[in-house]
Amino acid sequence: MWMRIIAFSIAALGCLALAGCDEDSKDSFVLCESTYALCTTAACTPADGSTETVSCACDVKTGYSAGQKPCTGSVETDKGTEISSRYYPIKSYAACNNDRPWAWCLDKPCIVDMDDPKKASCACTVDRNQGPYLVVTDTYTDTTCTTNLWSSATVDGVNEITDFLKTTKELKPYDIKVLNAPN
Repeated sequence: MWMRIIAFSIAALGCLALAGCDEDSKDSFVLCESTYALCTTAACTPADGSTETVSCACDVKTGYSAGQKPCTGSVETDKGTEISSRYYPIKSYAACNNDRPWAWCLDKPCIVDMDDPKKASCACTVDRNQGPYLVVTDTYTDTTCTTNLWSSATVDGVNEITDFLKTTKELKPYDIKVLNAPN
């Protein structure tokens, strides 16, 4: 009985806390330990003539990661071994505030490369005009935000998942350096 009351209370408080948030921030994050695709520095290319989906070259990792969906681990499919793209803390990024497209890869399906099991190809969706987005890099140049199609997220989204990670014991975020922050 007490467990139900506590669970209901937590759910009610969560709903109250989110009542003033926009739709995107209502999504909760899930931490887990599994094999996943890390796409934070992935370059992407158009996939099969689609304007809504791109193929991103991601790294295969094993360990703790975060996403908005529960972990699936490795699943054998007729296309090969499928894993999900997940988030791992970043150390630095360049903030981009233009209308260029970028790829949203979080929780997207990825197929592990049979010839190189440390690489995966992920089917990510094309996004744009969601506010400032980022390019994960350790160096910034004038062309960082104007070349290539990168796997990315909004600056607000990275702040939200970083705040979530601060509440976990298993995967702590880094102090993130914004490379092109105004002085």
